[in-house]
Amino acid sequence: MKNRRVVWRALALLVVAGVVLYFLGLRIVLYGNAFPHLRFVKSKAAQATEIERSREAQRNTEAPLNADLKVRATKSPDADLKVRATESSDAYWTDFRGPARDGAYRQTPILTAWPAKGLTPIWKQPIGGGYASFVIARGRAFTIEQRNHDEVTAAYDVATGRELWTSSWPAEFHEFMGGDGPRATPTWFDGVVYSLGALGELRCLDETTGRVVWRTNILQDAGAENLQWGMSAAPLIVDDTVIVLPGGRKHSSVAAYNRRTGARAWSALDDKAAYASPMLVTLGGVRQLLVVSGSRMMGLTPDRGDVLWEFPWTTQYDVNASQPLLIGDNRVFISTGYGTGAAVIELTKRDDRFDVKEVWRNIRMKNKFTSSVLLDGYIFGLDDSILACLDAATGELKWKGGRYGYGQVLLADRHLIVLTEDGDLALVRATPEKHDERARFAVLEGKTWNHPALAAGLLLVRNEQQMAAFDLRR
Repeated sequence: MKNRRVVWRALALLVVAGVVLYFLGLRIVLYGNAFPHLRFVKSKAAQATEIERSREAQRNTEAPLNADLKVRATKSPDADLKVRATESSDAYWTDFRGPARDGAYRQTPILTAWPAKGLTPIWKQPIGGGYASFVIARGRAFTIEQRNHDEVTAAYDVATGRELWTSSWPAEFHEFMGGDGPRATPTWFDGVVYSLGALGELRCLDETTGRVVWRTNILQDAGAENLQWGMSAAPLIVDDTVIVLPGGRKHSSVAAYNRRTGARAWSALDDKAAYASPMLVTLGGVRQLLVVSGSRMMGLTPDRGDVLWEFPWTTQYDVNASQPLLIGDNRVFISTGYGTGAAVIELTKRDDRFDVKEVWRNIRMKNKFTSSVLLDGYIFGLDDSILACLDAATGELKWKGGRYGYGQVLLADRHLIVLTEDGDLALVRATPEKHDERARFAVLEGKTWNHPALAAGLLLVRNEQQMAAFDLRR
């Protein structure tokens, strides 16, 4: 009887302890391998309060550097940084994963000799939830966040991290396995920001004030159901249109809106949407849209969405989340996780369409919701959670090594900048010879699935809780 009472008291204490820890923020968080982790997580309300306190402190300090008043920077001890942030970055990293959406930075050389203790951030501060990255133009960085019950597009001064403006609307996307908040990285073009929320809200915003130029909901327009993990494809500017992927079944899977007015220009196809972003590419000498749906990869005409070629690519759960890579003038690499692997196809122009041939296919590179990069004929990326290098011509595995979780990879100055799932920043030489990690240190707290962004040698990183900037200029 006594032993039974001891057991019940122990169980009662465990329940009480569990309740206390829950109220303190202890939660089960699923990482990319779907393995549960116990983590202390701030509530949305607490996180929103922390952000507001940080922004209030910013407002109480000296006004930020105005991109149009660069002369002010000469009075500041960090003048060179501010001038470079506003002048040199101009409008470079304006798309998801960079100018070509291929994860490659080609602007200026970067620092590749990192100190053993790690780099010191220029600034670091709290941010709202979600998995979007930054785009950078004219000294400003733009992203989309979840703050309490609203989705918020925010503009920041790159040099200081100061919040310049926000545009918000009531929206909450919830998903237990993947996490809450918006996913799609905004796009900057010609003085405006195109921002897409997880529930389909598409807004065209003035870059200097955040004023709404026009808005629509792409899911409602297309009569489409949302995906399990929400709208994730970054808007793409093509000529006078903005291309989005609502996935509507009634010829509305791919939709184009007039970028100035928001009027529907055209829509096409009946495919279920995926999570990869559309790309504007030239293949076989033909300018076209490169789109990955839930069941195929295809090339489309930019003005109407007519199919030029297609390549079936069916995966578990219809999850195609990684970006394709162009290999030369007429080859394309595609990769998916969940055991699917990778393939390279070759396109041959035949009249007004293309013949498609599979060059190779294997399971040596499984990009789950990360994307690979290409250098000198070699593909570098995360095979699930381990970094790997493949020969792009043959698919041969050159090496595999280093555990980075389900993080993200950026190519710069013949090096890989890896933002790991645990929030570390790593520098790895992009060589087919061996896995050669040069540095690694912690920069962010919490699960990190967001892509890094780089312009004028300034690296921006973020996750669901924090954002930071690093000076990588030589």
